[in-house]
Amino acid sequence: MKKPDDKELIARVIATQDTQAFEALVWRNQHLVRNWLRQLSGDIGMADDLAQETFIKAWSKLHTFRGEGNFRSWLMKIAYTNFLQAKRQQFQQYRVLQEASQMEADKDSSGEESAGLDLQKYLAVLNTEERACLILNYAYGYSHREISILTELPLGTVKSNIRRGTVRIRDKFNITGTP
Repeated sequence: MKKPDDKELIARVIATQDTQAFEALVWRNQHLVRNWLRQLSGDIGMADDLAQETFIKAWSKLHTFRGEGNFRSWLMKIAYTNFLQAKRQQFQQYRVLQEASQMEADKDSSGEESAGLDLQKYLAVLNTEERACLILNYAYGYSHREISILTELPLGTVKSNIRRGTVRIRDKFNITGTP
């Protein structure tokens, strides 16, 4: 028996509030949503909470999904919006964590290049929009146009964020190569 695709599952959820169909959508996409939120936030607990909120909002707003794009992009947009709202609410705490990461990155890059530099240290030097655009482009393979739709940023801004973020990481950590 063929597994139903996302569109079929969405139709079942909208028509009959089929919780099993929605559960299948969650299972197909939870890894993607969680990982992206983990990369954005740098906080596993926060990311898991935001992922759960994302699926709750998706359940309540599924009737607004028009099928013009793919379901994953629509879901990622909800996740990104949740992240931005949480970031605004926890701005002071987030800023302290970012400054601590920056100080550690400065300490590590002041001497020899440390093999311990990880992705979160690189991402810590970026602002939220740059971080989101870089992760969506490099880690998830979204095109600039798809990122523009998902983040509701103009296409030129997405391109600038990717370029500026790449240059900022290279400058901060003395990485050579072409972007």
